[in-house]
Amino acid sequence: MIFSRGLQMDERLLRAMVAAGAIKNINIIASGARFHIEAKTPNGPITAETRKGKVKTWVTLDAAARWVRSLGIGAAQINLAHWQPGQRELSV
Repeated sequence: MIFSRGLQMDERLLRAMVAAGAIKNINIIASGARFHIEAKTPNGPITAETRKGKVKTWVTLDAAARWVRSLGIGAAQINLAHWQPGQRELSV
């Protein structure tokens, strides 16, 4: 999977940043058969992560969009450049 090299942040901190008005732009980015979220901040992009510190991903676009909406963000850019819906994931 291809992920940006921005900072990573868990959902709790992302929600706080949205509430504070620090995040105005969200990108839903496809990578292989999964999607992840990147938020634009004044200090650069941040990637949503799980509580365990891994990049938070979704299998479907609508699930990722619902999560973005749950943050209080009503609009997002979608990047499908690296989307390959039939790609199988490697077991690690």
